[in-house]
Amino acid sequence: MAKSYWSTGLIKTLNDPNNHIISNEVGVVIKDKFPKAMHHYLALPKEDIPSIFHLKPSHLDLLSELYFLSLNVIEVKNLQKENFKFGFHAQPSMQRLHLHVISKDFVSPCLKTKKHWNSFNTKLFLPFDELVKDLKENGGILKMDKDYLKELELTELICNQCNHKTKTVPDLKKHLLTHLKNNKIQ
Repeated sequence: MAKSYWSTGLIKTLNDPNNHIISNEVGVVIKDKFPKAMHHYLALPKEDIPSIFHLKPSHLDLLSELYFLSLNVIEVKNLQKENFKFGFHAQPSMQRLHLHVISKDFVSPCLKTKKHWNSFNTKLFLPFDELVKDLKENGGILKMDKDYLKELELTELICNQCNHKTKTVPDLKKHLLTHLKNNKIQ
């Protein structure tokens, strides 16, 4: 079965230096083409690692380097680390390992569905530190049960900043704007 163009799109973006915000011999950081927040970046290794499920303890240094590249982008853009989440999707949809570096505001026209929201605000999002811990303790990353993944995708919409519940994504987005105005998250 051939891989779809969409799922391999990161590889094409990675290979074009015009897309790089920052790079070194280990990896690159690019802007997400469909950002789910005001600031949404992806740190990718130059090494061909298809997903989190192909990681081994020997990749720990590479993961640290991707994290530090991400911190450099935040610093260069004069942003605050505490306003960001760093992690991976538990059910990756794109070919090539990528670390999400995403601001917690989630203000974006590309945030359209419950699945988009839950992929960053439930256990579908594996924080960087937790992934590293699992890799050290277990020697690899295990896939979640399909029923549990589906349950997480269907989790009700709960604000990531105050636990306010909404029924629809448009209502959640309106609510998130109030946090942006009150907290000045940038």
